Amino acid sequence: MSTAEPVEPPQAAEALPAVAPQLRELRRRASLTLEAAARNAGLSPAHLSRLETGQRQPSLPLLLALARTYGTTVSELLGETPADRDAIVRAADMEPTRAGGWTYWQAGAQARGMQALRVHVPHGAQGDIVRVHPGEEWLYVLKGRLRLRLGDTTYALGPGDSAHFDSLTPHRIAAADQLGTDLLFVHTLLQSPATALCIGGTPHSPTMGDPR
Repeated sequence: MSTAEPVEPPQAAEALPAVAPQLRELRRRASLTLEAAARNAGLSPAHLSRLETGQRQPSLPLLLALARTYGTTVSELLGETPADRDAIVRAADMEPTRAGGWTYWQAGAQARGMQALRVHVPHGAQGDIVRVHPGEEWLYVLKGRLRLRLGDTTYALGPGDSAHFDSLTPHRIAAADQLGTDLLFVHTLLQSPATALCIGGTPHSPTMGDPR
């Protein structure tokens, strides 16, 4: 199943560091062809090629999809130096990063099999993109109202509400309030040959039938 490709807003290219070299290197480390990586991330090969050559800058949802595909974190995609594997993440160390209108802060430790983020979703940003990918997602609304589409059903979530779902269910996230929505977001990373980059263990072999 494929996803609709996003139209990147002009400010995305200014807000993100150059990620093209990292995208190419991580794909090669994962031993994935351009076609296979694009399929796993829900993109066309042409769109991924433009990202890898720096002609386009990815939004936060695209960074999340690519991080899952390569079994790594958004931080490594952005070329940030991984921190020591510490169980504690201090508020002072959570630097905001903006992509595609979204703002996010790393809320979990580096080098883990899951990635935790604190995210601000502005009203009208990326709300029309439907995503499908392997893994699981959990989110918890901190502030504002969230509109979550899972399959054919749309849910309205308010502060204190949460959702935990299989990411193979087509899903879409959008802020329902003009001031946007703040949430905690946790997603699993794909088990690919690059998994050792995020958990420090022996690379896992793809499961039977895995297109990787």
